[in-house]
Amino acid sequence: MTATASPEAPAAEAADRAGRAAPPEARSRRLALGVIATGMLMIILDGSIVTVAMPAVQQDLDFTPAGLSWVVNAYLIAFGSLLLLAGRLGDLIGRKRMFVTGIGVFTLASVLAGAATSPATLIAARFLQGLGGAMSSAVSLGILITLFTEPRERARAIAVFSFTGAAGASLGQVLGGVLTDALNWHWIFFINLPIGLAALLLALPALPADRGLGLRAGADLTGALLVTAGLMTGIYSVVKVERYGWTSGHTLGFGALAVVLLGGFVARQTKARTPLLPLRMFRSRAVTGANVVQMLMVAALFSFQVLVALYLQNVLGYGAAGTGLALLPAAAVIGAVSLGVSARLNARFGERTVLLAGLVLLLGVLGLLARVPVHADYWVDLLPVMLLAAGFGLALPALTSLAMSGARADDAGLASGLFNTTQQIGSALGVAVLSTLAASRTESLLASGHPRAEALTSGYHLAFGVGAALLATALLVAATVLRPTGRTR
Repeated sequence: MTATASPEAPAAEAADRAGRAAPPEARSRRLALGVIATGMLMIILDGSIVTVAMPAVQQDLDFTPAGLSWVVNAYLIAFGSLLLLAGRLGDLIGRKRMFVTGIGVFTLASVLAGAATSPATLIAARFLQGLGGAMSSAVSLGILITLFTEPRERARAIAVFSFTGAAGASLGQVLGGVLTDALNWHWIFFINLPIGLAALLLALPALPADRGLGLRAGADLTGALLVTAGLMTGIYSVVKVERYGWTSGHTLGFGALAVVLLGGFVARQTKARTPLLPLRMFRSRAVTGANVVQMLMVAALFSFQVLVALYLQNVLGYGAAGTGLALLPAAAVIGAVSLGVSARLNARFGERTVLLAGLVLLLGVLGLLARVPVHADYWVDLLPVMLLAAGFGLALPALTSLAMSGARADDAGLASGLFNTTQQIGSALGVAVLSTLAASRTESLLASGHPRAEALTSGYHLAFGVGAALLATALLVAATVLRPTGRTR
């Protein structure tokens, strides 16, 4: 059904005050969706494309092992800590303005990263990429749900958006391997230039103009400083766990500081006249439950997205391109399910039911990986894992719909930023917990004389098992907290 704007001036003014423009015609909405999906695909690809190229980056720029981790950490800290603030600012100054600025910053930072000739330059560029990614990602869902208001159209739009997230992460590893082997690691960043420029040129005419609510409607500077500092400190403490350990003074000190800052932010929101994050959003069981489930799910699936690539290279001896091609079936089935059937299943059975089915399939993924042998046969031991990854194509669109279900027009950017923030927190926890456990088990076995391949595999087994436990917890939360959703008429 095509939405049309009311010709009456008061209605237009009301829509403007709500921080959104009158909805455009169906063709314009589809073009806007394509722009949002293109921008998000570039950002999500970049998050995973780096993992395959890390050995080449280390060798070329002479990174130390500790310094190399900052190629990922600098991006993760900037991205995760600024999402919530960027989402709210998008509501206040206009989501289109925030999205376009973010894509511009990300594209320029990608060029800087590709041209880097020193570790310091690359790390700085990765931080700027995280900043630009946060600005555009935080408001993407907010733009989408204000464009698509009819339930079936919104479900299809969310399916397309979720495809960019689910399949994009897998495609990034494929593309990263091919570019690194065929050209060099610099091109994993340079490839963002034509994509970013195309997204910018199309975004200006395609995205609906919105003036936002104005800074006076929610310019809680104190709250913004508290939440940004708290998230940045917390994510920093988590990503450095692998180096310092969970019980070290470094981890406990920064963790305690993060708790104090975030506690101060929550207290501030209960008293502020214009809160940055209205706590009424958490009264919705769907919003709260979906964000908790997503955080657990993303933390668990770090073991699939990253550790499987390490297993293929370090244990089975695959090259960068071979690793990418081995992961290609997962990207294909995730994309097919996200785009082909998820919207229809959500409409027929409800988001909660589809989410539960997706989580069960993902449990099968990590259950099989927890038993993968040292000398694995791809067709017997790994291809079934890749096919079961279709569960991500079911779970993510359903989670996205649930997380945005309680958002008002003037809170859409904030709800989008919150959803992306819990995703990044889950990713940081996955990096810290699962990689640390895998490394500790491997080092222990190597010290006792076990062969390297066997020790590595055992470490990965432990990470996959803990990831399965996290997914089981997510399944329990989804079953008990989320209310059954009816069919869409």
